[in-house]
Amino acid sequence: MTERPSLLVFGGGWLGQAAAREAVRRGGSALLTSRDADTRYAFEAEGLRAVDPADDMALAAAVAGASAILVTAPPGPGGCPGLKALEPALASAGAYPDWIGYVSSTAVYGDRDGGWAFEDDELNAASLEGARRVRAERDWLDAGRGMGLTVQIFRLPALYGPGRSPLDKLRDGSARLVRKPGQVFNRIHLDDAVSGLFVSMDRPRPGAAYTLCDDEPAPADVVMAFAAQRLGLPRPPEVDLDDPSVSDAMRRFYLDSKRLSNARAKAELGWRPKYPSWREGLEALIAAG
Repeated sequence: MTERPSLLVFGGGWLGQAAAREAVRRGGSALLTSRDADTRYAFEAEGLRAVDPADDMALAAAVAGASAILVTAPPGPGGCPGLKALEPALASAGAYPDWIGYVSSTAVYGDRDGGWAFEDDELNAASLEGARRVRAERDWLDAGRGMGLTVQIFRLPALYGPGRSPLDKLRDGSARLVRKPGQVFNRIHLDDAVSGLFVSMDRPRPGAAYTLCDDEPAPADVVMAFAAQRLGLPRPPEVDLDDPSVSDAMRRFYLDSKRLSNARAKAELGWRPKYPSWREGLEALIAAG
């Protein structure tokens, strides 16, 4: 199915766009949703089709023509916007895509005090965003069972890649070293996240949850110091977690300290990250300029 996928992506963010481009690269087609007309125009100019998710008829047609549906839009207070928009379309169109993937977050695991987290562990989100992800996962799995659809969950940690990495923060001067003894977490390169989604399309498993991450959890300050050394730039200033220069997103990362296992994705999907640690990932970004 992944040789020429017909992919509908609900959510045209960084990951969604990368997945859409990969579908086209494989000889298939991709359609992304966006409520913003200018964004839809930009997608179309790039050769990617686009649809307004508020257009019920257009969305139903997109669902009917999709062999795979990927939901990357984050949940809000009312749940997953992708489920709210797609569930009626799936029911009314009588569509049965081969694969539906919901992109969640490893925030659902909560804090493990540096211990390991696995897919079958009890979920214990420590943040509002994580709690919303827990609810969205449950709602999607319930909907899949109710409609006989193949829904699987992908839990991702911090994404990095071209234009979005410690290297870019160092270059633009926004990097900070936040030290929190014992704090570790995993990461995943954008390309590895996309490859994990596509290998799953060949091996769909209803109700499965997969953690897609690299092989080496590490403290953020160690990664940042390595990046600075490789670029020949001074180490960024050290700050406390409550310093105003620390973004809310970074503070959320520091709520949890855990080591993530990608063993299930490797065993069941045959997936292997191209960048098994942040070192390979950063080196590749440096080499690419």
